[in-house]
Amino acid sequence: MLSQFIRRLSTSPLTRVRHPKLCRSTDYATLTDKDVNFFERLLPRGSVITNPDDCAPYNIDWIKTCQGQSQLVLRPKTVKEVQAILRYCHEHQLAVCPQSGNTGLAGGSVPVFDEIVLSFTSMNSIGDFDENSGVLTTDAGCILQTLDTHVRKFGHTMPIDLGAKGSCLIGGNVATNAGGLRVVRFGSLRSAILGLEIVLADGSLLDCLTSLRKDNTGVDLKQPFIGSEGILGVITRVALACPLAMPGVGLGFFACSSFEQILSTMRLARRICGETLSAVEFLDESTYNLSLRNLKRAQSPIEPNKFYILVETMSSTEEHAKATLEKLANTALDEEFVTDGTLAQDLTQYQDLWAIRERVPEALVADGYVFKYDFSLPPSRMYKLVEETQQRMKPFSNVRNVTGFGHLGDQNLHLNITVKNGYSDEIKHELEPWLYEWVAKERGSVSAEHGLGLHKSKYLQLNKGEQSLVLMKQMKKMFDPKCILNPYKVLPYQID
Repeated sequence: MLSQFIRRLSTSPLTRVRHPKLCRSTDYATLTDKDVNFFERLLPRGSVITNPDDCAPYNIDWIKTCQGQSQLVLRPKTVKEVQAILRYCHEHQLAVCPQSGNTGLAGGSVPVFDEIVLSFTSMNSIGDFDENSGVLTTDAGCILQTLDTHVRKFGHTMPIDLGAKGSCLIGGNVATNAGGLRVVRFGSLRSAILGLEIVLADGSLLDCLTSLRKDNTGVDLKQPFIGSEGILGVITRVALACPLAMPGVGLGFFACSSFEQILSTMRLARRICGETLSAVEFLDESTYNLSLRNLKRAQSPIEPNKFYILVETMSSTEEHAKATLEKLANTALDEEFVTDGTLAQDLTQYQDLWAIRERVPEALVADGYVFKYDFSLPPSRMYKLVEETQQRMKPFSNVRNVTGFGHLGDQNLHLNITVKNGYSDEIKHELEPWLYEWVAKERGSVSAEHGLGLHKSKYLQLNKGEQSLVLMKQMKKMFDPKCILNPYKVLPYQID
């Protein structure tokens, strides 16, 4: 039982190096054998995890930037079990870390100290799909790719697509308002969410699970929970509007010699492809080379250059989708916006080209410790930040790569710095807060789609005014008066 564990109430080394001043709040109780016994009586066999080795994967984020010390993981299967868990934790002042697929990139999905992990991996029942309205109602613990496979049987697709779609869960997608690869086509995930079922910190149920596309009756109470990263309540079920899946898809991959040419190609794609445009992604040379190396591809599919742009189209016919891409390719070559390119001729080529972009995150992790940043910026300023970061990193011999890539179509830059021999405090202080202040001066967002989590919470004030912060704290106190849900995250300091 718990007596076999050494109780450590400081952060683990992996978390402490990035957050040395963070202390466990004395407001929270320490887990006891009595607490564990209660949960073992409440939940079915196999739903309560206390073995340290079995708890380990729930304690560390997948890019290995932070690590908690939770001694208890709970895996409920029903909303009533979630209610009972939170009711008990609320009454006994036990902190809780809601966890979805644990694919987050901001330190928001793992415990900071010894918070109980509330995992939703067992709440994975796919509910009803209404073919007339195109609305899917499902448990929050369903894997995104599984849901997409399901709705495609009815000629629809999920309104979000992520590189982590094989691991991430829809509840976590909603809780972080995840962006992804096709925002340019489908808009933000928020716009597709019709209803939510939410369990509040005290175990009470907030039922906003409508499947109606139009409901203009009073305040839309589901909205604050979308993108709030589990600090206001936990999402247990979701109703989503799923767009029709287009049978015709085209994909082009092009090389450019400058970022200005990348922007010119994007503008041209918007004019020529019009409503068929579904994704516009860019990679710089360093990102591209790392991805090819990780994929173990010895040869580039096109003549190498300094920048690359991926353009996808979707249409009701394959002929139309590919025709617009062919026109784009020919015009871009004539205008000398691109130096080389290729168009996917079949499904295998389509998947191979997309893999170069989708597998970038794992390529970065393979290259070393990753300082990962996720910004929204005006397109003309996106790569300027990468260039200035590259200059600042030149004195550091342990920096392997400074890379820039992202969702060009919706102004989202992913800036990454890979470091050999692990975390470097010196590099962190060279990067932060300089990066966040740079973005704020450009009136960008310090978090475009990854959320604030633990790593970026103190920089929220750079994007939000004083009154916004006051209202956020008031909302937190209203929904979670004892502040047991996902503590130490999102808000810039602990709620009083």
